[in-house]
Formats: sequence, structure tokens, C-alpha cells
Amino acid sequence: MSNNINLEIGGRNLSIEIGKVGRQADGSAFVRYGDTIMLVTATSKKEVSGEKNFLPLIVDYRENTYAAGKIPGGFFKREGKPSEREILVARMIDRPIRPLFPKGYFQDTQIVALLLSADLENEPDTLGIIGASAALYFSEIPFTTPLGAVKIGYIDDQFVVNPAASLLEKSRLNMMVAGNEDGICMIEAGANEVGEEKIVEGLILAQEEIRKIVAAQRELFNQLSITKTEVKVKVQEAEKVKQVEDEIAAELLQAMQIKQKKASERASQEILNRLLARIPKENTEEIAATKDIFYNLEKKLVRDLVLNKGQRADGRAFNELRPISIEVGLLPRTHGSALFTRGETQSLATVTLGTFEDVQRLDGLGEEAEKRFMLHYNFPPFSVGEVSFMRAPGRREIGHGALAEKAILPAIPDEETFPYTIRIVSDILESNGSSSMATVCGGTLALLDAGVPLKMVVAGIALGLVKEGERYAILTDIAGLEDHHGDMDFKVTGSDQGVTAIQMDLKIPYLPVQIIREAFTQSREARLQVLDKMKAVLPAQRPQLSVYAPRILTLFINPEKVSDVIGPAGKMIKKIVAQTNAKIDIEETGKVTIASTDMNAAEKAREMIREITAEVEIGQIYTGKVVRLEEYGAFVEILPSIVGLLHISEVAPYRIRSIKDEISLGQTVTVKVIDIDEENNRIRLSKKALEEGNQSSNEPSQPRERDNSHDGQQSHGAPGHHPRNNRNRY
Repeated sequence: MSNNINLEIGGRNLSIEIGKVGRQADGSAFVRYGDTIMLVTATSKKEVSGEKNFLPLIVDYRENTYAAGKIPGGFFKREGKPSEREILVARMIDRPIRPLFPKGYFQDTQIVALLLSADLENEPDTLGIIGASAALYFSEIPFTTPLGAVKIGYIDDQFVVNPAASLLEKSRLNMMVAGNEDGICMIEAGANEVGEEKIVEGLILAQEEIRKIVAAQRELFNQLSITKTEVKVKVQEAEKVKQVEDEIAAELLQAMQIKQKKASERASQEILNRLLARIPKENTEEIAATKDIFYNLEKKLVRDLVLNKGQRADGRAFNELRPISIEVGLLPRTHGSALFTRGETQSLATVTLGTFEDVQRLDGLGEEAEKRFMLHYNFPPFSVGEVSFMRAPGRREIGHGALAEKAILPAIPDEETFPYTIRIVSDILESNGSSSMATVCGGTLALLDAGVPLKMVVAGIALGLVKEGERYAILTDIAGLEDHHGDMDFKVTGSDQGVTAIQMDLKIPYLPVQIIREAFTQSREARLQVLDKMKAVLPAQRPQLSVYAPRILTLFINPEKVSDVIGPAGKMIKKIVAQTNAKIDIEETGKVTIASTDMNAAEKAREMIREITAEVEIGQIYTGKVVRLEEYGAFVEILPSIVGLLHISEVAPYRIRSIKDEISLGQTVTVKVIDIDEENNRIRLSKKALEEGNQSSNEPSQPRERDNSHDGQQSHGAPGHHPRNNRNRY
């Protein structure tokens, strides 16, 4: 009997081989799509280690560089700690799978996904979810709800299933969808102002493809004799539960309805401490059981308040935002800053504008690239009143920062318009729900405060859900208690024209598309309210950049002149840098970027480069120095290293006997170009033509300069990761 699955998804074959390799693991899946191949394994401990009431699930994803025929860069020629991309893919595998384990399953479980072959066209993230589903489902681990995952693009007004990486570059939508046969489990998307209803259409298409993948797994499973491990759910004594509920339910509900987070937490903790004080410290089982009863009651009260009483713990309506306050420009030495506060969630966002030297260089499986827009998210322990070491960013910080970066990216002007490297840092100073969405709002405001010409203003909002059977309520702008005890975390960002990013995670197995459609409608209403408040404070970008930000000028020269600007052994460019202290980037295409905190220095460097690269044109007037005299005329250097002949007959409108009677060596003269012999590289000059022209006109022709420089104060286009050009930086 074959242990293989083969089906067509997005016009290509998806194959899953069960148990081919990694056979010491509880389950393994060898997944192939095109020439992209991934091995995913699932392994669990057979006994619960210690007292646990949660699922200790570990998901690791690794991209082996050999998969793309590369050797790792850097000094150590082997893979090191996981990259941000690997962490984000691992999180994406984790999110739809975690809620599908049965209640009471607390064994340590690990999923390892290894990218073995990468064709750089079929992206591996969907294969990670499919492979994890198959590895778990075709094992003894009690995972009984197989998943499927596809990517949806929107290109030329058409949806595309699993678009190739090259096509995604021109797609207005890049949406990962995971689900089972009943509905959607997870959404992760970036978009360029795509309407909510159009996204729902994409979800419906995704669900059709997902059902095929799930059905294929179900069909093979029914052919195999796989016995799942039985999970024994620990049930609390009904009498004990009722006793605790009767004693503290009313008091706990009152404590939870205190609007200030810290005061509410203190009141709830006092109730729990009173319960635990009656139990001897050595009776650890009873202490653990009492804590479980308390937290289950807390969850029950929050959900009952919403579904049966139509209320939220903090008294807001289901679609009501918490109060918003905004302050911009509060940090004088940063290039831009904003303090965005929504309820008890607060983001301090700062913007730093850098030069071409500050781009982030990416060394991934594909082509090396440069990233000129970055957003970094920090979550210090004091933001939630905790004490812990502040170390390198964890998976949560990386994930939240990536979502906010994806949300704002479509608003960033292109490099030609605004040639700066841009970094946003969001420090969460206070958190009570949806700090990533506060980061989006604060980051956008900080960009406007910095004078960045955004293409749109972007805001974000998080929604929650409480669902019991067919009854449900969607909650706008969820606070921490609702997030903790609710069933959904649905984050949507966008402008007033459409969506820029989505992230949906569930604690229940799935959601039907209809509920997601309602959530989109409610999120748009809230987002427009937030945008109105943001625009009331700062309706457009500041007209000027901060005085502390670098100034960047760009000009284009003839590519053949690049070597002239650099000079032998870099002599010429080093001279310009030494005299101006400007940073200069020269590409082989002829693009020259000049950066300096001193605008006068940048302009001086630009003029020096113009002089070196200026090209002689017939009819133009130049002032130059006589470098050589001959009987038949004078040789004049009209531009650096460019010499033309001023013939004796072109010196004056009358006959002269000797050139030395009119011209001397080293003299500065003004001449007009009357002929260029490109084949023999000869330039003919005339002084006589100027005098004759002055007799007929009081306005002699002026040299025409080729000026393609700008200071990046207009907006269009969008940046992403750019391949490295051949360039010289000084």
C-alpha cells in the first residue's frame, strides 16, 4: 500500500510521502512542490514531565543553504542561530496547529521543518504547515484534524493560487491561508490597499484548495492502521468547583470590571490568595487544582458577560474603541517621534533616517539583497509590570515587528523619490492588548513627523471573538483580558482605501468565512475612526526634514564617466570626499548619491562631480585655461581633462599676425564650441563667434547643464528588498 499523496494545487503537483525518511520520529512527511522539498517531523515525549496545564509545543524551521546551492557567508561556514525569516516561518507553522491539539494533552512535542531543496520560485512556508499537519496526523500523537495551506496572490485583477516568487513582486496581495475542511484557521497577509470584500473572495478560493489537501490526507489515513494515543482529561470535582464559584464569582466579576488593569489584577489576585491561604503549602495538588478552578471561572465570567449580558468587562460597547491620545515631535534629537496611546497600551515610535551605508544586507537562499526600510519592536518587562532580564528580541518581538513593518511598507516612498534608509523603533511603554497595532499607528505618525512623504496614512486595529456554538460576538479593540480568554486575535491594518496587512489567529479549530467577513466590516469602521484621530493631529508630513537628518542629493552621469569620477586608484573621489566630508555612492549605471548632514557640503560635492562629468556640446560657451600655444592656435582646457583648439583664425573678427599677440599661456578665456569631431576626438573653439554674437544679441547662449538631482521630497512607488548593484561607496 502506497504511503504517498499526489494532487494538483495551483497548476503544479503537490506530493507528500509519509515515513520515507526520519523514521525514528513519531511522524515524518517528505513534501515536494516543484523543486522545493521539505522534511517535517513530529516527535513527542511519552510521559508528561512535571505538573503542566499547558501544551509545551516547540516548532523549529531551518533553511539549509545547500538547498539553493550556496555556502553560508561570513567567517563560520555553517548555519548558525535561526534568522528572522526562519523564526517567522516557524511561528507561521505553529499558529494554526497549536489550537488543534486535544484538551488535556500536555506532552512535550516538537515539530522540526528542514528545507532540503529550494527552487526559489515555490515558497516553502505553505509546505511547512502541510508537512507539520501530515507528520502529526500520520503518527500516534493525538492530532486528528489535518490542515491545508495555500498562498493567494492578486495579479492583474485575477486571483492566483500559490503564485511563484517572481510573480509575487507585482501582486497587490500576498496572503497565506491555513484551514481545515470546515473553515479558516489562520491568515497572514500583506497587501497594497486591497478592499476587504476582495480579500474575502480570496479566502473563499483558498478554502476550496485547502479542502482538497485535507481530503487527500483523510483518504490516506483511512487506508492505514494508525492508533492515536488516548488523552485523559483531568476533571475537577464538581462539588469543589461549585463551592469555589458560589464563594467568589460575584466578587471576582466585580474585580474584573475595574477599568484600570493593575487595580483589576490586584483585586483578582487578592481573591486567589485568600483561597490559597487556606491550603497547606505541602498540598501542591490541591493548590494547583484551586488555581485551575479560579482561572477557569475567570474565563467563564468574561465570556458569560459578553454572550449572555451583552457587556464587556471594561463597560465598552462591542464596537467601541478605547480613548486615544497622540503626541508627536516629543523627542527633539530624533528625526521623528510619536507617542500613541490607546487605552492602557502605549507605543513610543521613533524614526531614524540613514544613508545608503545604513541599509540592511540580507544573505538568504536567493539573490543577495538590501533592505532600506526596517521596523523593530521592543517589549520591555516594565510595560506589563513584570521583572525579567532584557535580552535579545524573542520570537514574539520579531513577529510583532514583522507584522507592523509589513503594514507600513506599502506607504514608504520609493528610493528614487526619497533615497533614505528608514528605521522605525517601537518601544512599548505600557501594554494591555494590541501593542502591534499601536506600533503601526505610532510608526506612521513618527514617519510623518520626520517629513517622510508617505503614499498613504496607515492605522491598525485588533478585534476579538467570543463564540459558543452558534452564538458569537465580535469585539473591537480588544484589551488583554479579552485577548486572553477570547477565541480570536484578528489584526487588520490599512488606509482609508484598503487593507495593507492581516494577521488572524484562533484558539478554536476554525471560523467560517461569514464571521470573518463581519470582522472585516467591523475592523474597517474602527480603522477609519483611528485614521481620523491621527490625521487631526498630523494631516501630512512635515514640510522639512529634521535639522539632524542627513541630506541626500542624487544625480545621474554618463556611465562612461564613472571611471573619471573615481580616478586612478580612487584619487579623484577621495579628493572630493576629503574636501567635503560627504558620503558618495557611485553605481555602474551612472547613478551618484551624495549624503551629508551639511547641505552646503553635499552641494559642493555635487558641483565637483558635475565639473568632472560635464560633456561638451556644440554651441555651448565655456571659460577655460590656455594650456598650450602653437603658431596655428591655442589649446584651451574647457573642462577637466578636455582640451579644445582655438585656431588663430577664430581668435578675433580681424586678421592677427601671431597668436601670442592676443593670447598668453595660462590665460583664462571664454570660448564657444563650434565643432566636435568625435571620430578623431577633436574640439574646435571660437572666441570670434562670441564677439560676433554679442553684436547681434545682448543675451549670448548659456551652457546647458544636465541636472537630475533631487532632495527626495515627493512621493510615488514602494520599496522592498533590492538586489545589490555593482557600486563604489566612499
